[in-house]
Amino acid sequence: MTINIFAKSCSSAGLKYLQFFIWLFFILCCSGQATWAQVKTDNTSSDIYLADPTIFYHKGQYYLYGTGGANANLGFTVYTSRDLKSWAGPIGVNAGYALRKGDAFGEQGFWAPQVFYYRNQFYMAYTANEQIAIATSSSPLGPFTQTKKQPLTAPVKQIDPFVFIDDDGRKYLYHVRLNQGNRLFVAEMTDDLSAIKPETLKECLTAVEPWENTAKAPWPVAEGPSILKHKNLYYFVYSTNDFRNPDYAVGYAVSKSPYGPWEKYTGNPIISRNNLGQNGTGHGDFVKDKKGNLTYVLHTHFSATKVGPRKTAIVNIRFEKDKATGTDKLVADEKSFYFLQFQAKEVGSR
Repeated sequence: MTINIFAKSCSSAGLKYLQFFIWLFFILCCSGQATWAQVKTDNTSSDIYLADPTIFYHKGQYYLYGTGGANANLGFTVYTSRDLKSWAGPIGVNAGYALRKGDAFGEQGFWAPQVFYYRNQFYMAYTANEQIAIATSSSPLGPFTQTKKQPLTAPVKQIDPFVFIDDDGRKYLYHVRLNQGNRLFVAEMTDDLSAIKPETLKECLTAVEPWENTAKAPWPVAEGPSILKHKNLYYFVYSTNDFRNPDYAVGYAVSKSPYGPWEKYTGNPIISRNNLGQNGTGHGDFVKDKKGNLTYVLHTHFSATKVGPRKTAIVNIRFEKDKATGTDKLVADEKSFYFLQFQAKEVGSR
């Protein structure tokens, strides 16, 4: 009698496979998954599209604001992070907005916010209707509001506010005035931040150097001011060229006084497409991380061929001794550059 061992082993294996699939089907049915759901990842990263960004640090939390990439006529959203890399949001108290149209001055063009803490309140200086306004809140998440919905008084259009409070308590508004170009000005502010002192108004910087107007436009652009004080010197960081120009870039000037005169750094620009490899790099703000390191948040073009929506990014900045002048210069670490992303949860589909 001949025994077919191979056939017997196949039959035994087939029975085991059949039992396995019956068991699997039973488990799926009991768990309600017999419809074979397609499972997606719980967390996926998405780029943040905020132009003219600013980051405010308060009690271990970073708050990110900027000009809206989808619609700049609704107000300002806010994102939060503990480490400058993993962001959540929009998380403002008003449907993601920290400042929503209707709560403060402005009907359109909500641009370039700056948030700071003063006299136990959070302040937001911002642009709307090509005017500068300042709103307040009890929280960085908002709502930022105004009792009187009005801008700072000015005889011309003005944008891009940056409020700087000096060591002696004096407050200065650095900003752009639209008059035969985007020109950078400074003026001292009243203690309640409701107005500037007109007699202190002074022009600071204009785009006159070749790198500042590569298109040779009749309306030169200098904008996006940020002020740093370091070793009793004032560092005026600004952006030039139209933001739609791939050569939009960042430079700085130095002065012994908050009013100037300002001496532009001979190595400008310090941030541009030449060292970061991205078009349209500029109009940002500084924040110190938890370790005291200096970081600059900025925007870039969407891609090499498309301007918007502009993408939000970060690059580390440091002070380094300038052998030529004996003072410290600002240096960007291009290897530290990265785009900001927020975590978005996806729902499984069937």
